[in-house]
Amino acid sequence: APDRTPAPPAIESQSGGCGVAGSRMTDTRRRVKVYTLNEDRQWDDRGTGHVSSCYVERLKGMSLLVRAESDGSLLLESKINPNTAYQKQQDTLIVWSEAENYDLALSFQEKAGCDEIWEKICQVQGKDPSVDITQDLVDESEEERFDDMSSPGLELPSCELSRLEEIAELVASSLPSPLRREKLALALENEGYIKKLLEIFHVCEDLENIEGLHHLYEIIKGIFLLNRTALFEVMFSEECIMDIIGCLEYDPSLSQSRKHREFLTKTAKFKEVIPISDPELKQKIHQTYRVQYIQDMVLPTPSVFEENMLSTLHSFIFFNKVEIVGMLQEDEKFLTDLFAQLTDEATDEEKRQELVNFLKEFCAFSQTLQPQNRDAFFKTLSNMGILPALEVILGMDDAQVRSAATDIFSYLVEYNPSMVREFVMQEAQQNDDDILLINLIIEHMICDTDPELGGAVLLMGLLRTLVDPENMLATANKTEKTEFLGFFYKHCMHVLTAPLLANTTEDKPSKDDFQTAQLLALILELLTFCVEHHTYHIKNYIINKDILRRVLVLMASKHAFLALCALRFKRKIIGLKDEFYNRYIMKSFLFEPVVKAFLNNGSRYNLMNSAIIEMFEFIRVEDIKSLTAHVIENYWKALEDVDYVQTFKGLKLRFEQQRERQDNPKLDSMRSILRNHRYRRDARTLEDEEEMWFNTDEDDMEDGEAVVPPSDKTKNDEDIMDPISKFMERKKLKESEEKEVLLKTNLSGRQSPSFKLSFSSGTKSNLTSQSSASNLPGSPGSPGSPGSPGSPGSVSKSTSQMAAITTK
Repeated sequence: APDRTPAPPAIESQSGGCGVAGSRMTDTRRRVKVYTLNEDRQWDDRGTGHVSSCYVERLKGMSLLVRAESDGSLLLESKINPNTAYQKQQDTLIVWSEAENYDLALSFQEKAGCDEIWEKICQVQGKDPSVDITQDLVDESEEERFDDMSSPGLELPSCELSRLEEIAELVASSLPSPLRREKLALALENEGYIKKLLEIFHVCEDLENIEGLHHLYEIIKGIFLLNRTALFEVMFSEECIMDIIGCLEYDPSLSQSRKHREFLTKTAKFKEVIPISDPELKQKIHQTYRVQYIQDMVLPTPSVFEENMLSTLHSFIFFNKVEIVGMLQEDEKFLTDLFAQLTDEATDEEKRQELVNFLKEFCAFSQTLQPQNRDAFFKTLSNMGILPALEVILGMDDAQVRSAATDIFSYLVEYNPSMVREFVMQEAQQNDDDILLINLIIEHMICDTDPELGGAVLLMGLLRTLVDPENMLATANKTEKTEFLGFFYKHCMHVLTAPLLANTTEDKPSKDDFQTAQLLALILELLTFCVEHHTYHIKNYIINKDILRRVLVLMASKHAFLALCALRFKRKIIGLKDEFYNRYIMKSFLFEPVVKAFLNNGSRYNLMNSAIIEMFEFIRVEDIKSLTAHVIENYWKALEDVDYVQTFKGLKLRFEQQRERQDNPKLDSMRSILRNHRYRRDARTLEDEEEMWFNTDEDDMEDGEAVVPPSDKTKNDEDIMDPISKFMERKKLKESEEKEVLLKTNLSGRQSPSFKLSFSSGTKSNLTSQSSASNLPGSPGSPGSPGSPGSPGSVSKSTSQMAAITTK
């Protein structure tokens, strides 16, 4: 079988006899398992037995017989058809497809037995046993070259009731060969054979000739597999299609025929929401529905050999849909009536629901169109007034109608968000904020009754697309981003944030049920997106409306996902490193809810703990001076005992370094002088400088050339050396204080990974794992780095936390 279907399992060898008398039944060479392929493309085991090949009078030909090893019953009786494609796989498998629409496989216990049966099959078909597939395309191409010159075409038997079996065999035998398939299709087209077969079908039904009806099923199914558009056009014509469906009701593998025609004529009803005046269009709609029904419901699941034989049927349906959309688009009266009835208040609810469902299906059909045709389609709908119509529909009470209208709106936003933005900006000049299209969408999102908020999630995605500057256009005379965002923040943002503001009037959320928390999380997600992608619009809104304070109230929610959403919103703001935001945060003391949540979380090592630490670590690493000072001045006492990470001690160190620089501006300028001259003399990387600092001998350092170039020796030595000596004194004092602090914290706190470093004047360095300090004495002024956050409850085993640097 082709690769997509797994091969059936190999038969397991067993010791001892098979339990059936007779030498042939105990011969393990011919021992096989019989498999059939089910509709789920899985192999079903039909039993174990012994295979033989012999002439069967009833089948009039050499056949494969498999008798069960348990009781000798017949498991398989299959005629070796001269034109069936048999495949040998993995040395012990023979696979083929029967005309009755199922695939068979024999799995042999021994390779020798497989080879014997394969030789018999090849003998019947006149093939060389060395091939792995009996119907080789090489043979057909040779045959094709010969037949093209010598054979005018395939001659079909006369279309009579008595010859249906012969016709069915001819069709089945032609399918494996591309050349024969081509000749059969041409013969069927030229002789009008399908209509003659359908006449016999009526005779068979009248006579209740079940055998004839079964043959007709095989013939019609075979004609489908020929994959010819010309034949489909005959079969799917108004006069033939119901009879074709009738033929396919009599599947020989089913005990009773299926009532497909009864369903199509009595159960399935064609709803003409707006009368269609064009008979060709109406016929095309009927045809497409019926052909889709044949594909989905009537035709059996294609076997592995037939998988690609129905590609033309898929194409037929596809192009029909394209044609239907095009014809409806050109019928201006139809579309005008449709939109007029949609927006007419006099239209009853049931009728309006049918109209909206039609429009939704119409838009779904358009997804099959090529980009150019889809452009024309949506342009037509826009010109007909689809957006004002949707605005009316979304304002109605019927939930089903609103849901369908939302789906239509999503097609429009995904196709062309600029078209939607242009419409809403124009309508804002004439209408109140309450009935604006975007505000209706926001209201539906807020009022979604689904506990899981499925509709709200979809609508939030649409809003996000609409406010995304990435898909906004910029032209020479106007910028869509500026205009639309100005409109959105003026007319719509207050509607979006209303649930947030209503729920955060106190120190904790006034409503904290799951559905409300989910809705607020969605709103926060969109606001976070705005912080990242909008500049001054969202900044002005947050600062003027004090939005961040209200958002941080949600840190007290019992739902962790909502508290994390609020924290993520603040983290996004801090990530911008914008001093306007920073001043607002400091003025309103907006770290307080975060610190409170951190302390309330206690020693739990969870996402909340890690996210809050990461935010403070970002402030430390990025050296955001204003926030560092604010945090240490206002919250240090609450945070100083946190020692399982070095983040807060690192912040304190940053703060002290800032104070130091402010107190000694000369020292700061001295550092920059030294740094500048060193770079001017040798533009090496920072790593090279550090290597030089540690590896240079003291003797080499005495000449001072590496630090201060000769051009600066003329400067007053006292001016330069005085601040340096003061700095070194302070540094020594500070180091001793740090040793005491770190020693205390490590005796009572948590251990963090660290290293003892020993550098020599050579190139080798000795690195032994111990405990770390936040600062290296050899690199003056470098900030401490946090240890990786271990489990907050772990106890230190080490008494020393200092890194020793020894310069030899």
